[in-house]
Amino acid sequence: MVTEPPAHRERCLRCRRPRRACWCPHLRPVESATRTCILQHLGERKTAIGTARMAHLSLPNSELHQGVSFVDHPRVRELAAAAGTALLFPGEGALDPAALRGRPPRTVIVVDGTWSQARKVIKQNPFLQALPRLAFTPERPSNYRIRAEPSAECVSTIEAVVHLLGALEGAPERFRPILEAFDRMIDLQIAERERRTGPPRRRAQPRARRPRVDVTVAALRSRAADVVAIYAEANAWALGSPVEGEAELIQLVAARPETGERFEAVLAPRRPLGPGVATHLELAAERLLGGEPAAEALARFEAFVRPDDLYCGWGPYALGLLRAEGAPERDFADLRLACARSLARRPGGVEQAVRLLGRAELPPPLGEGRAGRRLASLLEVHRRLVGE
Repeated sequence: MVTEPPAHRERCLRCRRPRRACWCPHLRPVESATRTCILQHLGERKTAIGTARMAHLSLPNSELHQGVSFVDHPRVRELAAAAGTALLFPGEGALDPAALRGRPPRTVIVVDGTWSQARKVIKQNPFLQALPRLAFTPERPSNYRIRAEPSAECVSTIEAVVHLLGALEGAPERFRPILEAFDRMIDLQIAERERRTGPPRRRAQPRARRPRVDVTVAALRSRAADVVAIYAEANAWALGSPVEGEAELIQLVAARPETGERFEAVLAPRRPLGPGVATHLELAAERLLGGEPAAEALARFEAFVRPDDLYCGWGPYALGLLRAEGAPERDFADLRLACARSLARRPGGVEQAVRLLGRAELPPPLGEGRAGRRLASLLEVHRRLVGE
């Protein structure tokens, strides 16, 4: 028997808030000449009182991307490289948006997160540092009464965007209705606090992370015969899309550096193919939709690997996708961390790391699409780290 979830657990698919705290009816979308590209730090994406999504839903001419490093993000790189793009972030030479009235930039990139998170995003994406900057002093204190700001000059992302576009287009009153949803969210949150009569809620302790192999070059050398490099791609939908669920494994490539043996599989999606997935993976949509059943692909992969194998990858993303499919756990070595230790700096994407380690040209692909290119780079990074 199917039962309805309790009312307090029902969520709005648009704003992702509980139904009783939904602010969607108060959204007032406003068209703008300037495109707003919001880069949301991953630490902010589950913050219930964040405003990046609200700003995005209020501006038809806007985009919302989540992450920390966007070095390998084609769309963000495209926008940053285009003429007429500026960055809203204080810094030397930053202009007040009002100074550009009548000749506004085509695109403004806005970083969403705490100041510490925002600075991290700027630091990890050198191409953002090269953009002309905009900055302003707020006309009035923030109405963000449910979240402490580090200083009186700080405002929420949605307040910053409203001020920015109003100043650029010389029409501040036209954009102020966007703040109705923001004000509604603040009022709902305050009312919820006042409604509670019990003790303050205690945040659940995070689950302990699964143990992972300490990434040292010596460890990679000592288990050379067991190492399997893995790279995976996913079918994912953006937050707020009509398709629910986490990202699902859709392509898996692997290789043994010691022997050169390779594995490759394209898995048929179990959910509708996300918009832009085929483009980002550099594979035709027909190829993805015609992939083999997930169970068959995973069975082939389990026949390729051994129980005592040591996976290595560029961050734990591929490992997480395999785990979500129920694949058995194996030791994992993070080559991104090993590379960072070797270079004494953050290496960026795996292809950038190849160049930082001394190879001018990328190695030939070892499979289809983007995954094939990055698997080849992963093996090159491994080779240079262990000195083979």
